[in-house]
Amino acid sequence: MFGFGWGLDIGVDLGTASVLVFVKGKGIVLNEPSVVAIDKASGEIFAVGEEARRMLGRTPGNIVAVRPLREGVIADYDTTERMLRYFLEKAIGKKPFLKPRVMVCIPSGVTSVEERAVREAALQAGARQAYLIEEPLAAALGAGLDISDANGSMVVDIGGGTCDIAVLSLGGIVCSSSLRVGGDKFDEAIIRYIRRGYNLMIGERTAEDLKVKIGTAYPKEKRDPSSMEVRGRDLVSGLPKTIEITSEEVNKAMAEPLEAIVSAVKEVLEQTPPELAADIIDKGMVLTGGGSMLHGFNFLLMKKTGLFVHISEDPVSCVALGTGKALQMLDVLQQNGLVTRKV
Repeated sequence: MFGFGWGLDIGVDLGTASVLVFVKGKGIVLNEPSVVAIDKASGEIFAVGEEARRMLGRTPGNIVAVRPLREGVIADYDTTERMLRYFLEKAIGKKPFLKPRVMVCIPSGVTSVEERAVREAALQAGARQAYLIEEPLAAALGAGLDISDANGSMVVDIGGGTCDIAVLSLGGIVCSSSLRVGGDKFDEAIIRYIRRGYNLMIGERTAEDLKVKIGTAYPKEKRDPSSMEVRGRDLVSGLPKTIEITSEEVNKAMAEPLEAIVSAVKEVLEQTPPELAADIIDKGMVLTGGGSMLHGFNFLLMKKTGLFVHISEDPVSCVALGTGKALQMLDVLQQNGLVTRKV
């Protein structure tokens, strides 16, 4: 068992909205929300993952449901470490001799302090060695792009907390941009719009439901259904109230974060060397991450950039699959300085 443990490789997509764990030889074995429910009095963990997500906005006074990662980075180190330990144990079982090599993805714009926090959290959670890889590179590997040759490839990875945009060639990142805008910002924008327009307070889960079920980035591509009943608390009377929201209104609500992503994509295209820009015109850009599944997002980018845009086959799992592939080609990535390691 000891020998097997030392050969175990695990890739972790440590996302703001969810954590995916890839185990070598098994594929993705875990996909759960990055939510932890904690007992305030004792500090004990009450629930983790999907069970804790169901408690968001519904907990009694002594239990608080928190999301320890915000905008792609660790906001609460201790809780992140405990959550990561829980997920690793769930993926490989409680085996003291199993000390895996762990590859964790990070947004391309993180600071050295934020990088160190992720490394230390992985090591404290039980990793033998912790490696870090930038999200757009992992997303490109997971999407099946051949980034090793001298052709340009463009990836836009939209997660819960961040959006990473990169042009890749010869196994490396040529130019990139990372902004703290993702699915969470869409939800916050919807909450603000409904509060301002209808004096109605809704929760994060309701906003997410609106985004998923009737939200659209490009209203000309009609959604079905195009409206939805929303329940919340009336800010004037303080009583529960139900209203109807249309997909056009949800689009209006999300206009600001959508525009921020489109502007960042254009900026990266402006920085791209002409030869690689020619390749991107031929191949288009690839969308990955849960945020790319927002209805009409590919059509919006096509209209704004004039390029062909296609969504990867499994956008949610791309980064996690990419961390697994990165472990298989570790030597090459380390030679190119694309993966950093902490023992």
